[in-house]
Amino acid sequence: MSKNNISVSREKCVGCGLCLKACPFGAISLKDKTAVIDLAKCTLCGACKEACKFGAIEINKPKAVKKDFSQYKNVWVLIEEEEGNIASVSFELLGKARQLACSRKSKVVAVYLGTDLEKKISQLYQRGADTVLAVDHPRLCHYIAENYAKVIVHLAVKYKPEIILAGATTTGRSLVSRIAVQANAGLTADCTGLDIDQESGLLVQTRPAFGGNIMAQIITPNHRPQMATVRPKVMQEAVPDPEAKGKLITEKVDDSFFDDRIRFLEFIKEEAYKVNLAEADIIVSGGRGLGEAKNFKLVEDLAEALGGAVGASRAAVDSGWIPYSHQVGQTGRTVAPKIYIACGISGQIQHLVGMQSAKVIVAINKDPEAPIFKVANYGIVGDLFQILPMLTRQLKEAGKE
Repeated sequence: MSKNNISVSREKCVGCGLCLKACPFGAISLKDKTAVIDLAKCTLCGACKEACKFGAIEINKPKAVKKDFSQYKNVWVLIEEEEGNIASVSFELLGKARQLACSRKSKVVAVYLGTDLEKKISQLYQRGADTVLAVDHPRLCHYIAENYAKVIVHLAVKYKPEIILAGATTTGRSLVSRIAVQANAGLTADCTGLDIDQESGLLVQTRPAFGGNIMAQIITPNHRPQMATVRPKVMQEAVPDPEAKGKLITEKVDDSFFDDRIRFLEFIKEEAYKVNLAEADIIVSGGRGLGEAKNFKLVEDLAEALGGAVGASRAAVDSGWIPYSHQVGQTGRTVAPKIYIACGISGQIQHLVGMQSAKVIVAINKDPEAPIFKVANYGIVGDLFQILPMLTRQLKEAGKE
């Protein structure tokens, strides 16, 4: 057996090529009618071994040493702020954390870093936090990933959380990746579902994979804490309870936690903030069916008549018809408006991932077989170049009455 944990027996291999076809990573080639494995590409997935009818491939994965995780408990939510206020994604995560904590018979802990936190802490109790773990320090006034990560890792080592959740935002993604590396923890990004496996007690993290064509379920059995990020608007906000109370734990940190090489200079808003898709109640999105950039005026006019925001599919963005800040989907924004109107969008899974949580979906497409109609509450089969101006005109006339 090779020290690299995988080997091919020359005596058994007949060069049939079945393992080449089975390998999803292109790690196998034939040389002198014998399979040769490129160890730089191989992930030890085992597909080749299963495909081999001659038992020529052997894989030896070292058995993981069973660790004692009995001291790890509670579900942590890393609280994020937007312009001095608690971000809505934090309230969404507190709602999900409450469900997970009930399954594990544990507590929900909101981890809140920053300055002048006291006046906002009650919101976290109202949204489901049993405990707020707060670190109030002048040097945490502005988010700096390196500093925040060092403080949170310190807290995690001290309190040993079983699960840590964060928003899959620019802030959350930059923060939890650093925490996972420093804490030697598992991390699943961009989850669309979180559940507890009742048999093992592990966090089951569901996320799109292979371009959104499948939904992968991921577990972290050998490391703690189990960490996941969740896109905004994928989960429902926790319903506030004005009477809810909780426990406050304050932690102090000194200057050794802060990297003097890094300074906050200025926060420059992206164009995406002008669009504000994530908070819009009504979104009108355009896709490839619009044909060219100038036709987005039809979408913009309808959005204006409805008092909504303008979205777009990836195809429209990639064609240069509209900026990326408008993109809805797996590689764009995740939204959950009250009404989502898809105009000339076929409805591929990558787009559906970003908008299927909308309360009402209206699809306008000339192709009656378009996948978008499978998720739409209302569908209009027809020419959007006739339908959109008509809708806009009717809405404007109704507004005058």
